Amino acid sequence: MNGPLIVQSDKTLLLEVDHPDAEAARREIAPFAELERAPEHVHTYRVTPLGLWNARAAGHDAEQVVHALVTHSRYPVPQSLLVDVAETMARYGRLTLTKEVVDGEGEPQLLLRTTDRAVLTEVLRHKRIAPLVGDRVDDDTVVVHPSERGHLKQELLKVGWPAEDHAGYVNGEAHQIDLDTTDWSLRPYQQQAVDGFWDGGSGVVVLPCGAGKTLVGAGAMARSSTTTLILVTNTVSARQWREELLRRTSLTEDEIGEYSGSRKEIRPVTIATYQVLTLKRKGIYPHLDLLDARDWGLILYDEVHLLPAPIFRMTADLQARRRLGLTATLVREDGRESDVFSLIGPKRYDAPWKDIETQGYIAPADCVEVRVSLSESMRMAYAVAEPDERYRFAACAPAKDPVVRQLVDRHRGEPTLVIGQYLDQLDQLADGLDAPLITGETSVPQRQELFRQFREGEITLLVVSKVANFSIDLPEASVAIQVSGTFGSRQEEAQRLGRVLRPKGDGRTAHFYTVVSRDSVDADFAAHRQRFLAEQGYAYRIVDADDLATLD
Repeated sequence: MNGPLIVQSDKTLLLEVDHPDAEAARREIAPFAELERAPEHVHTYRVTPLGLWNARAAGHDAEQVVHALVTHSRYPVPQSLLVDVAETMARYGRLTLTKEVVDGEGEPQLLLRTTDRAVLTEVLRHKRIAPLVGDRVDDDTVVVHPSERGHLKQELLKVGWPAEDHAGYVNGEAHQIDLDTTDWSLRPYQQQAVDGFWDGGSGVVVLPCGAGKTLVGAGAMARSSTTTLILVTNTVSARQWREELLRRTSLTEDEIGEYSGSRKEIRPVTIATYQVLTLKRKGIYPHLDLLDARDWGLILYDEVHLLPAPIFRMTADLQARRRLGLTATLVREDGRESDVFSLIGPKRYDAPWKDIETQGYIAPADCVEVRVSLSESMRMAYAVAEPDERYRFAACAPAKDPVVRQLVDRHRGEPTLVIGQYLDQLDQLADGLDAPLITGETSVPQRQELFRQFREGEITLLVVSKVANFSIDLPEASVAIQVSGTFGSRQEEAQRLGRVLRPKGDGRTAHFYTVVSRDSVDADFAAHRQRFLAEQGYAYRIVDADDLATLD
């Protein structure tokens, strides 16, 4: 027994990164274990109930999980953990939601059924669950108020008894949508993702940035052939979705509407921004009426890990509609992954980033953390700064500016993005680099024109704020230089690397640099941000700013 994994009774897994079988072990535990820490040599994973239920919903059983642990473990796996894995996974599916005619008469009703009578009795005694259900049909069945389908799933998950939803979906208004595959076709993993979603009914597809999540959405729309509501992060993203659908499907311009701050079009396929739906006036959300504007057959959530709280409440009311969430990472910094699970659906397909890279569909990436030292006066100023100001102070350190210039010069002529969080820092960098700057204040037409110039090679350097984190299609970007971020956001780190992962025409490697102030919270947050990518198999090299000239 000389495996790369040490399995501990507290449900932590220690993976020796340098072991020859580490990559195989990482792939096998990824469906059910979450990475917590990723230093150089030993990565720490944790097995959680939500991870096990996601694996169960995706078709993995306890036997597969146990086999992965036992096969790769260096020492005997604690028997208590194996028992706990089996019993936790067995909880999924003991409660099911169905829609059936009761006593052979009347309309079909939404029912909560159990294969374990004691479980149903237990959950019905919870104060937050009892008001969501109606009359008891028999010892194993209770009627559920249709409007409470989503809320009930949320509450059942919280008490540790996730319900498997077999209640089906309304068909929605039919609308023919075909894929126009004249000069392209769905890649094998994209087709598997569509099939996994459709067979499961609703849920989340997790694919790396640049792997074609929009095409998975288009494939699901063609499979459904119904009116579709697509929710996206911003107006630029909405227009990119529109362009892609016009290019890849039979949809015409008249069939696709945009519902954003500037337009309010409702068409058979309507693309709406999260911002406009969550706009609040006098305590109400006036644009949520969009949900009732059509008999939608499919709801698509782009960047589902970013769903705002009001959209979660909205999603609870949409349980009779098919729902597909698309994301590169299900990590949420607010810890609401369980709400995504219960209200959108479980993970239906998850492709490891390195697997897609091996197939040649995304570019290999070289990740480098460049550490700079603060001057003595800056160190003293940092030491006396208020705690809530220290991150901004360290993230915007002037010592980063010459490093960024050096990296830009190193990749002169290659399509390069300089990405940051703080506008004054970005203004200064844009001026010093003589490069265009895109922020939230840049108008949509200006953004689109600059992105077009970048795509077509008219300009090769852009300085961008966090508006470029999500859903921006820059297929030729090959270098990203990150100077500051949203504290320790793992999802943001993944999205920023994703800006440069689209495969390059000449097969070259993408470069992702993070410039970090050492001995500061900037370095602490950088380590946290890197956790998700480490789980996907990306290793960061750490170099000193003074050694950049010798960097391979």
